[in-house]
Amino acid sequence: MHDVIIIGGGPAGLTAGIYAARASMKALLVRSAFNPSLITTTDLIENYPGFPDGIGGFELVELFTRQALRFGLEITDDDTSAVSRHDEGGHACWKVQGSSGAHTALSVIVATGTEYAHLGVPGEAEFTGRGVSYCATCDGPFYRGGRVVVVGGGDTAVQEALYLTNFAASVTIVHRRDRLRATAVLQERAKANEKISFAWNAVVEEITGDDAVRAVRLQDVRDPAAKRTLEADGVFIFTGTIPNTGMLKGVADLDNSGYITVDSHMQTSAPGIFACGDCTRKLLRQVVTACGDGATAAFAAYEYVSGLKGTSYGGYTP
Repeated sequence: MHDVIIIGGGPAGLTAGIYAARASMKALLVRSAFNPSLITTTDLIENYPGFPDGIGGFELVELFTRQALRFGLEITDDDTSAVSRHDEGGHACWKVQGSSGAHTALSVIVATGTEYAHLGVPGEAEFTGRGVSYCATCDGPFYRGGRVVVVGGGDTAVQEALYLTNFAASVTIVHRRDRLRATAVLQERAKANEKISFAWNAVVEEITGDDAVRAVRLQDVRDPAAKRTLEADGVFIFTGTIPNTGMLKGVADLDNSGYITVDSHMQTSAPGIFACGDCTRKLLRQVVTACGDGATAAFAAYEYVSGLKGTSYGGYTP
């Protein structure tokens, strides 16, 4: 029986693990064996405090992991499929079911993050791995001297488009509006880069090819009859994210988009289950906010478990 099980190995989960382990809780962090935190695919993080020259996402997560292990956090690789109520020894607790077994705890912190959304257009699934990608850091080097299309207009799309200019001969950003929604500094860099061009007011209608991607068919959002084709060797899709919260359906409240609703203490609607980071309903999804959420969730879980044990200093009762 653990005091707390943390589901997710990104910045939110690892920060929660650091705080829980440092508080001498019996804590287990379960991270996905097949779907690592999206931050590990980010080439450069420029706005995380303390790294004025920036730091790679994978490198930052490695530093978090080393720090968590130093405080005694137990970490295992598994994929969580369900979280359910469980009674043991007269105590209400939670069971976390993974592909290789189940673990039980008095409390759970869900920090499962998000995954990239798909377009759902013809050719996307067929050419995934053969020209369609969701990770520029992973696949960018395959397109040296090639023509690349990036779909999206937010920070991730523009940041990844800039990264792809290190390899591709040309990068076209396709966006459904007439201006980007990325932060100003990224917009300025993209517009100043000679390799980057823009297809405004356009959406991808179809991705075509033979043994690999050869072209992208675009439709003008202002005139559905207006279509054009861009020749392309690769398509990188960054049109938003969807939360990895399926294991909480029917257990805790989710909003209409599937994000977990929490209060200011990161408490969900299910007593003893807390959530933090990008999988929660919130205004800003960044590494720095995920870390703050993780610290709050760990402290709240500590108070909750202390209340169950009757050892809460402040007299907290769940």
